Amino acid sequence: MLLLPENKNISAWILRPRAVFFGGSLIALVMVLLCAASLYQSRRDALERASETSRNVALIAERDIERNFELYGLSLQSVVDGLGNPQVMALPPRLRDQILFDGATAAKNLGSMLVIDASGNIVIDGGSKTPRKANVADRDYFSVHRSDSGVGLYVSQPFRSRLRGGAPSIALSRRISQADGSFAGIALMAINLDYFHELFGGLSLGQHGAISLIAHNGLMIMRQPYDPKVVGRDISKASTFRQFMSASQGSFSDTSSIDGVRRQYYFRNFPHLPLTIMVAEAESDIYAAWYRRAITIGSLMVVFALAFVVLSIILSTQLQRRLRAESELQLLARTDSLTGLHNRRTLGEILEQEWRRAKRTQSVFSLLFVDIDRFKAYNDTYGHQAGDDALAAVARCIADNIRRPGDTAARYGGEEFIVVLPDTPSHGAHVIAEKIRSAICKLAIEHAGSEYGCVTASIGFASWTPDRNSDVTTVIRAADAALYNAKATGRNRVANCHE
Repeated sequence: MLLLPENKNISAWILRPRAVFFGGSLIALVMVLLCAASLYQSRRDALERASETSRNVALIAERDIERNFELYGLSLQSVVDGLGNPQVMALPPRLRDQILFDGATAAKNLGSMLVIDASGNIVIDGGSKTPRKANVADRDYFSVHRSDSGVGLYVSQPFRSRLRGGAPSIALSRRISQADGSFAGIALMAINLDYFHELFGGLSLGQHGAISLIAHNGLMIMRQPYDPKVVGRDISKASTFRQFMSASQGSFSDTSSIDGVRRQYYFRNFPHLPLTIMVAEAESDIYAAWYRRAITIGSLMVVFALAFVVLSIILSTQLQRRLRAESELQLLARTDSLTGLHNRRTLGEILEQEWRRAKRTQSVFSLLFVDIDRFKAYNDTYGHQAGDDALAAVARCIADNIRRPGDTAARYGGEEFIVVLPDTPSHGAHVIAEKIRSAICKLAIEHAGSEYGCVTASIGFASWTPDRNSDVTTVIRAADAALYNAKATGRNRVANCHE
């Protein structure tokens, strides 16, 4: 450790650069946090404005649809009531149809007004003097009334009209019942989907926005941007639809199952119709202006913050360099440059320290002596550079197989290594030694001068419980003797000092 002269001003000299650094960093942090808070609030404001816009658009569309559907529903009820009036039914067909349909056939985007008998055939056609030939018994708007007398006004799923050249439509229908309550047919009004297409097309929601009308059974009635393939699609399994059904109205953020665009959704369920109006603005559109502003303001703030940090770094650089140099000198003084393990000088300090601790606590102290077999022959055959590489590889094996924080490995000299294992009995030392020996073998470093054909190591170990009269050299000599025994009995083996 580098020794400095004792001086009261030294502490202040050390702390002043730190204070400058942390002070500058604190100022920079406060600036960044204030900027982040401002930008966060700005982002929330953008989202709130988008939500308010979506809510207003949804209300406009809902009121238009609800008003027209209410008129259509009243017209259908008037047809049902007229069919039950004998005086109306006794009139000539042309006058009867005028009274029944009351001019509703002239309404824009209204396709057909029909009366269907119990078999599904058209008996009264508001668009033709002679009823057109078609059977609609297979349509959902017919079968639902036939099965249930309490349906009321029914909104059908989208379909292609058989009477109007396949025009995309939906139907509003009411049940017609006999005097005894039995099914007598339906009155229906077909609405062209162009009505919704034109309505939604006049509402601006940004480049990637969307507005949809969805039936409560999950069928898509209309969506803008318009895609004929989407009309009639069942989205009842989509996460967005589950949100629509969870409340009368609300907003949430989700990714569309149709086009994969992430949007902020606002939805309203019609109070008197089985329909949901959904308005969604793409997050990329909502935050486009905010992103540009955030990049500009954020960049300026980062520059100012970095200026404070750089200034503090410059002022503290000299001290940091001095401390770094001191640390590097200490590391070089304690480490073997070739293997990266502790050197012999550091090993002596560690041995004395651990020996004293073991003596004080009366704990078992183990020591491994590792020696590479026939290393001189290896150097002579493969050269000193290969020898250095082998030493480094063996050192890594040793370091990789001692895991506890208190275990230490050091290069003792040449091709010899020592491993210090505090609080480790003989059995544990033997296990670790065998792991190290096996790992060195598995390196499979070619060694033509070895009886095993590869670089191996012999390991001797000793385990000792220190007493008052013993010192650390006792266990070193015991481990060295065990190593000699391992060498003498064939090498590439582990030997205990008691063997």
